[in-house]
Amino acid sequence: MVNLLEEFNKQQMNALEKKMPEFRPGDNLKITFQVSDGRVQIFEGICISKKNRGLHSSFAVRKVSHGESIVSQFFVYSPALVSVEVVRKGKVRRAKLYYLCRLFGKAARIKERRDFK
Repeated sequence: MVNLLEEFNKQQMNALEKKMPEFRPGDNLKITFQVSDGRVQIFEGICISKKNRGLHSSFAVRKVSHGESIVSQFFVYSPALVSVEVVRKGKVRRAKLYYLCRLFGKAARIKERRDFK
């Protein structure tokens, strides 16, 4: 039973293969996704968590709109997800940044990460 489920998940992942950029929590992302009526919307914010669970992989993004903190969760293999773009890389020391949901303004800033190669 477990093998059948794993095989099904692998088939679905191969069918829904997407080109995803490398990103980590703390990075600013621009996510383009389709809404139920076929329109395309853009959601731009800070990635606060990332879960890698095969077909059920997801990531959460937070943005502030009109003084309200909005957290949205996106599934990597969702057909509604059109594209993900990394706008800015952030330097953080935690994997889950849920503490940012309580912060606003300058308190919610994250330093920029500079990768030297």
